[in-house]
This record gives sequence, C-alpha cells and structure tokens, in this order.
Amino acid sequence: MNIKTTNETLENINTQAVIVFIVDKNFNHVWIKHKKALEAANFKGESEEAILLLEDGYVYVGCANLQPDELRIAAAKAIKTLRQTSYKSAKIGSYIEDTHSMGALIEGFVLGSYEFTKYKSKTEPFNLEELIISADSYNQNKISLEELQNAKETAYIIANAANWAKDIINTAPYDYTPIQMAQDAQKLTSVEGVTCRIFDEKFLQEQKMGAFLAVNRASVHPPRLIHLTYIPKEKSKKRVVFVGKGLTYDSGGLSLKPSDYMVSMKADKSGGAAVMAILKGAAELKLPFEIHAIIGATENMIGGNAYKPDDILTAKNGKTIEVRNTDAEGRLVLADCLCYAQELQPDLLIDMATLTGACVVALGEYTTGVMGYNDKLKHELYRAATQSGELVNSLSFNRYLKKLLKSNIADISNISSSRYGGAITAALFLDNFIEESFKDKWLHLDIAGPAYIEKEWGYNQSGASGAGVRMNLYWLINQQGDK
Repeated sequence: MNIKTTNETLENINTQAVIVFIVDKNFNHVWIKHKKALEAANFKGESEEAILLLEDGYVYVGCANLQPDELRIAAAKAIKTLRQTSYKSAKIGSYIEDTHSMGALIEGFVLGSYEFTKYKSKTEPFNLEELIISADSYNQNKISLEELQNAKETAYIIANAANWAKDIINTAPYDYTPIQMAQDAQKLTSVEGVTCRIFDEKFLQEQKMGAFLAVNRASVHPPRLIHLTYIPKEKSKKRVVFVGKGLTYDSGGLSLKPSDYMVSMKADKSGGAAVMAILKGAAELKLPFEIHAIIGATENMIGGNAYKPDDILTAKNGKTIEVRNTDAEGRLVLADCLCYAQELQPDLLIDMATLTGACVVALGEYTTGVMGYNDKLKHELYRAATQSGELVNSLSFNRYLKKLLKSNIADISNISSSRYGGAITAALFLDNFIEESFKDKWLHLDIAGPAYIEKEWGYNQSGASGAGVRMNLYWLINQQGDK
C-alpha cells in the first residue's frame, strides 16, 4: 500500500473509498455525508467502532479525540475495515495538529495493515493499493508539506521496523533457530552503516560464558552470540547498547513447562527481535548514535545432557550461579550477554526480554515493566513510550527482595526463594552482572506482557506486537537534542 500526502483538498481527490474519523458524536462535520444512515444504523462513533457504507464507499471510524494514539487506533481500524473490500484507492483528511499527529496516522495505517500469512495455504488479497492523505484538510497550524513528508517517512521506518520484528517472532521454532536469527541479523548489513559479527559456541567457551552455554546444552541447534553495530556517518553523540533475549524456543528445560504454557514460546525471542529491529530503524533514520545490538540466541530444551536444578554455573564475570529452576533461563543468557555488552563502554545500556510471567501478573498483558536505578532515564523512556502509544510502568527495586536471591552454596541463586515479586527479583538477578560504573546507565525492560498476545488489541493483530521497538526508536529520536 502506497501512502501519499498532498495539498489538494479532500473534495478534489478522486478515489474509490473515503475514510472519515468521527470525533464529533453529533455527526456535525463537513466530511460526514451520511448522518441519517449512521443514526439509523445506531452507530455511536465510539473508539474502535467502524462502519462501512459500501454503496458510497465511505468508512466511518470512531475516534475519541485527536491525540496521536487515538489516531493510530482509528487508522488501523479503517485499514482492517477496508481489507474486506475490493477498493484499490482511498482518501482521508489528515486530522493533523502537528507532525507527531501525522506520524501517528501513518503508523496506524502501516501497523494496521500487517498480516502474518507465511503458513496459510490460502490468503485473502489486500486490494488497497493507494491511500491519499489531504494535508490541506485539517492543517490548522499550516505545517509545510515538506515537514509532513518527513514525518511520514520517519513513521514509515518506525512502523515497518516493528512489523519486521513481528515476522521474526511469529515464525515457528522449527524454522526459526539460532542460526536463522544470525542469518537475519547478517542481512541487516545491507543497511548503510551496519555491520554484523556472529560468534559460535567456541567463542562462548573462550569468553567463559558458562551460563549461556548451559542453557543451550540440550539443544540440537548450536547457540549464537549476535553483535550488530551501526556507526553513523557524522560524529556519534552517544554509544547505546541494546541487549536482547533470543530464546528461539523455551521448553522450560528439565523444569518442564506444562503443555499449555509451551504454546507461544516461539515468542521468547521477542527481546532479540526487538533490539535487531531497533538498530535497523535507527540506521534507516540515520540517527547520530553508535548503536549496538547484542542477542543471545539459543533454545532451552530437554535431554540427557541438559543442565539441571542443583547445577552450579560460572558466568563470564566469574560469579557462580546456583540453578534452582531451569525455566529461569533467560536471565542466565542475559547475564553473560550483559557482561559482554559492558566491554563496549556504553553511555546507555538497555536489555529487553520476555523474562517473567510475574511481570504479566503485576502489570497485565499490555504493559512493559521498566526497572533500573536511574529515575531520569526511566522518565525519559516513559515519555517516549507515551509518544509511541506503548504502555509502560516502573517497578521499583528494594533491598529486601534482593536478599531473596541468596544462595548457600554459590554467589547467587537463579530464582528467588519467594514466589512474590518475581519480575523485580529477576531484574535484581541481572543487577549482579552490571558493573558499578554502569548501574546508572542501565535499564531493564520486561516485555513478557505485550510481546505476544493471542487476540487483537488496538492497532496490534493477534500474535506478536513488536513490543519495545517503537518506544525505543522514539526515545533515541528524543535523545538527539542531548549532549
């Protein structure tokens, strides 16, 4: 679908379909041509409500207000409604109050048009080829067409990065192994400024990454440490390192998950997919930062040589770990990857992982848990998340939960001695592998809730959402003004 922006008035644009957002619930707007029909159909114009009048080619979509995330939701709803038709072209008034509104509108259309059909033997074609936005229609602040075009291009990159991550996450574990993840990372070198290094199990052994290697031990697929780098043409303002959990499948290991809980574990690579997509988006946006994406790619499987509860592992930084649950494996992979990442001397260090079911219990399915020591960084990320429409909430560290990770026979246990506060204790486990000089530069994002949900929500389809991609790209964009 090609999205165009023009200064032509809505009335002068010739298309088969017209999209109208209903903001005034009394239907008193010049673009609303079917007031009686809407009233007769008992259409209320509520948020996420849509009606299609096929005879005249009008799609009316409820929109609570003109805030950016409402525009995203309304745009996605319009696209989903038009998917049912044979229309090849549509137009819409821009509803823009600023360039952010324009970007949100584009993101909604792109995110809403996503489909994962790789495993479908038959698919319904999406006929809409062209969508035209009239920049003249609601441009109260007289924003130039060039500014709107730039906002559109930025939004395209951001939304397409999220959709790219969704494809990875939705792919079945039989097809998506650590080797495949490494190959997809390598393909990103086609983007200007991006390089990629792939390290195998021999490198992990040389680096004494005993925790990472233990998780992989029972898998027939060898592990890969993926290191993507983006170097901007101009002088870099900061070095930002993202670390992602890339569990291409997680059975739970010998602490085997119940069968119901294994379904959707292909999504345990969501953190790895997200950090790859963030680097991809940042490189395409040509952001002035040196950005690294470190992904620990492996499976957690069962077998005669699987790592076991009661094993003692030694991480890259020399700390010993008592294994009390092999299903707390993501933190083991991240521990070694975080040690590796800090050798890059980052100005900002962010790890992303579908780490704990406890975070979903605490915050619900739709919200990312944010943890760390630096309140300023957390506030900056919260602001970017709000701009992107992603939901986040902060979970605070405390000394009492930290004590629950004590081991009598090793430096630390891989799980807490209490069933409560699991999202925080998992982050506090990772804290043991963050050097003192980087603690104020580090944030941990637990995306277990929003990364993969088996129902539609907002502008997200059932399945992967690309959680964390857009908010981190917004955050990096915001960082451009910082010294």
